[in-house]
Amino acid sequence: QGQLVESGGGLVQAGGSLRLSCAASGGTYRIYGMGWFRQAPGKEREFVAGMRWSSGRTYYADSVKGRFTISRDNAKNTVYLQMNSLKPEDTAVYYCAADRNLNSVRVSTASTYDYWGQGTQVTVSS
Repeated sequence: QGQLVESGGGLVQAGGSLRLSCAASGGTYRIYGMGWFRQAPGKEREFVAGMRWSSGRTYYADSVKGRFTISRDNAKNTVYLQMNSLKPEDTAVYYCAADRNLNSVRVSTASTYDYWGQGTQVTVSS
C-alpha cells in the first residue's frame, strides 16, 4: 500500500504564497494521477487541483484558477501545489490523494482516489 506525506502548510497573510509538497512512497509505479483537495471547518472536502500522469494534463477548481499550480517531480515522486495570491477563503486543511486507475475520468471527485495523505493546515490571515 502506498503512502503520501504532505508538507509546506502554515500561516500566511492574504496575498502571500505557499508551496505544498506531497511525497509518495510504496508502489508509486501504480499511480496514474494525483489530486489536491481541501476541507475548511464545517464544509465538505472540495477539489482543488489534479494531474494525470499519462497526458500531463492539469485540472483546477474555478476558485483557484490562475492562482494555484500543480506540478510534479518524477525523480522525487513528489507533487507540488504552488499557491499564490492567497485569500482568507483558501484557509483549510489540504490533502493530496493518489489514483491507481489508468482510466479515471472524474478527476475532481474524491471517490476517484485510492489513498490519501494526512493533510496539512493552511491558514490565510486577512
